[in-house]
Amino acid sequence: QVQLVESGGGSVQAGGSLRLSCAASLVTYCRYDMRWYRQAPGKEREFVSGINSDGSIQYADFVKGRFTISQDNAKNTVYLQMNSLKPEDTAMYFCKANQFGRCLYFGYWGQGTQVTVSS
Repeated sequence: QVQLVESGGGSVQAGGSLRLSCAASLVTYCRYDMRWYRQAPGKEREFVSGINSDGSIQYADFVKGRFTISQDNAKNTVYLQMNSLKPEDTAMYFCKANQFGRCLYFGYWGQGTQVTVSS
């Protein structure tokens, strides 16, 4: 079955950096687009960044130039390098796998990892 496990969250001061990891156990014959989302208390979950099976990458406007998404296919792991962190980046960060191809279309979520940025 599909499993996503996030790690790397923590507490940092404004201007600091964190590197989030999403270790993914996926079905080998399916195709996946990987995504990072975040959700702050009292707010809706919002898109942060994505990397598709064709290698294309997307960023939300509010993180572009500060965050970098990457993947290690050998380890089935997706990363989010977060630099120049701001207090407004404080949120629970979630990894999502969008499954498609010859498989059931479905989105799988991890449990999330907390990021807290203090001023």
